[in-house]
Amino acid sequence: MDAQGRGRADNIDPADQWVLNPNTGEYELRLTPSAPQSPQADRSVQSVVPGPRRAGAGVPAGAAPRGRTAAPPERESPEEAPDRVPGPRRRRGVPEEPPGRRGRRPVKKKSKAKKILLWTGGTMALVLVGTAGAAYLYLEHLNSNITSVADDGASTGGFNKDKAINILLIGTDKRTGAGNTKYGDANSVGHADTTILLHVSKDRTNATALSIPRDLITDIPDCPTTQDDGTSKVIPGTDNVRFNTSLGQDDRTASCTVRTVTELTGIQPDNFMVADFNAVKTLTTAVGGVEVCLAKDIDDPDSHLKLSKGTHTVEGEQALAFVRTRHSVGFGGDLSRIELQQQFLSALMRKLKSNDTLTSPTKMIKLAEAGTKALTVDSQLDSIDKLKDLGMELGKLNVKNLTFTTVPVVDNPAETVKATVVVNQTTAPTVFQMIKDDVSFTEVKEKAKESKSAAAAAAAARLKGTKSAASDIRVQVMNGGAPAGSAQETLNWLQNDEGVTKSENAGNAPAELSRTTLEYDPDQADQARKLAEIMGLAGTALKPGKSVENAQGLPTMTLTLGKDFKGAGVSLTAATKVPDSVQKSTADKVECAK
Repeated sequence: MDAQGRGRADNIDPADQWVLNPNTGEYELRLTPSAPQSPQADRSVQSVVPGPRRAGAGVPAGAAPRGRTAAPPERESPEEAPDRVPGPRRRRGVPEEPPGRRGRRPVKKKSKAKKILLWTGGTMALVLVGTAGAAYLYLEHLNSNITSVADDGASTGGFNKDKAINILLIGTDKRTGAGNTKYGDANSVGHADTTILLHVSKDRTNATALSIPRDLITDIPDCPTTQDDGTSKVIPGTDNVRFNTSLGQDDRTASCTVRTVTELTGIQPDNFMVADFNAVKTLTTAVGGVEVCLAKDIDDPDSHLKLSKGTHTVEGEQALAFVRTRHSVGFGGDLSRIELQQQFLSALMRKLKSNDTLTSPTKMIKLAEAGTKALTVDSQLDSIDKLKDLGMELGKLNVKNLTFTTVPVVDNPAETVKATVVVNQTTAPTVFQMIKDDVSFTEVKEKAKESKSAAAAAAAARLKGTKSAASDIRVQVMNGGAPAGSAQETLNWLQNDEGVTKSENAGNAPAELSRTTLEYDPDQADQARKLAEIMGLAGTALKPGKSVENAQGLPTMTLTLGKDFKGAGVSLTAATKVPDSVQKSTADKVECAK
């Protein structure tokens, strides 16, 4: 909204032009400062709900069409007014509702709207920024705030409403913006300092926020990038370097970080968002501060944080200092800072969800301004409409089922002085696979119901019953999407290590499969159960059907190795529980930094 274009002075915050009329429950555009107005004065006020522009109307975003004014309001009791949520503008040709009901909205719609407001802001809040819940209130103005960059083919091409969603959130340590050079390294190109892979389940009942340590030693692949002048070039990859150099170093862009995450976890992000230091300061100020808890006094000269033990409300510079401190918490390293940031983000999520935020038009508009200005997105999320669609999907999630965790790591064995970490090969693959398999990190009622469904029960029943001897199993192995050579590798393992001697390599399958399957005749059920035990197959992998004949004309099962195949001898049963050693917490829990 252009305040100057509406006759306001330069120093008037656009948010302050919108006020809640207690008589109507609607937001109204007040063009001049005034005391509470009389009903007569209310007639001259343009009562609107800021929203998308009416096509062809030529009306500034957030303003009412010329000549339209609010009808005299039906007064309500003071007890009703505070709970009112602004409803949609009455469309032309639609009769007004009977007196006493005007402007009322069903409770269900209000609840859904609040969730959408929360999550549109909560997405970027996960990386210490936020695209505010009111980001769709005045599209034209907010669209101009957004900066987008090419994804260079690194992502899937955008999230899908019918699938699980993976968003990569990148916080850069680039010292741009007022006051940020005082934090040192003023000429930093900006590395991937805070990186979180947000996975939202297909059924939208749960989500996992996976933090990736900046000091994790990993391989950065070759990275095709679009340069500032529009040209393209491939930046050579580098092995055994810090993860944070996937951005900024050697002119790498955010798409390089996306490729690095894909190679590290096996999970390809659908979209990405990037923000800098200013995002923390502007977002926390817009929301009116975030309450944090300390289990001890902190005085960190490096981050400029000085707080006593207990709870404090931080915003602006102090909030930035809080999320940057690491020498004064935990073991004094980056892993301790990650836990602190996760605690901060949980508190921020709770603040965004609170009625204190959601029912304040001033805060919501300030959040929209702060979030969109601090936000750099990929080209698939370059408008408020697209961000709103994402917010609609995220709004279906209950934050108590949002789990924060970190890539499991161990100290780098190649270092005498421990400064970096490497992936824990014992537990990290399970964490990555659970995210790939869309398994919740927390208990979810919907998931529990699903596990008791008739289909799941039938799949589990296939594994129950007698099992044949390994030597009685007749099976042909086919490659249906696994790495080249997997069929022969599996055949060698079955024959030499597991005693499945009546097996053969049948080459490539007619089509690729996402998951490994075992097809068998009902008469071979005992063989199928034994092979499933050997291979580590879930009941859903067993497909009763018709057997084929081998070279001797005998009925033979068919084992088709899909894209989920991890190697001979590696179980294909999906993990259903996070290893006990993996750190995790949920967004609804209040924790104090130690």
